[in-house]
Amino acid sequence: MYIVNDIAYAENFNNKNLKIIDLKIISELCMLVTFSNGEKRIFDAQFLMQYPIYKKLQDFNIFKNAYIENGIIVWDNGAIDIGTDTVYNNSFVYEQQSAL
Repeated sequence: MYIVNDIAYAENFNNKNLKIIDLKIISELCMLVTFSNGEKRIFDAQFLMQYPIYKKLQDFNIFKNAYIENGIIVWDNGAIDIGTDTVYNNSFVYEQQSAL
């Protein structure tokens, strides 16, 4: 991962057209993210706490107010954001359990 203009990017990302289209906060620093390809993934932002720009996300009142702008996740009125590639590469597939 690398940071340019306070946006975190992954080093290897194969789908430059992928966008984030929905998110749901699950818990502190964790959310369910839906991508434009229909894939849902769990993203845990804990690893971002090593970067000073993301420290404010430890405040759940800031974290829970995440929103999507231009296909990326944004917090704090645009002061904090993260690239789609970083979210995708640092998340894992969500497999919804069906009710019996």
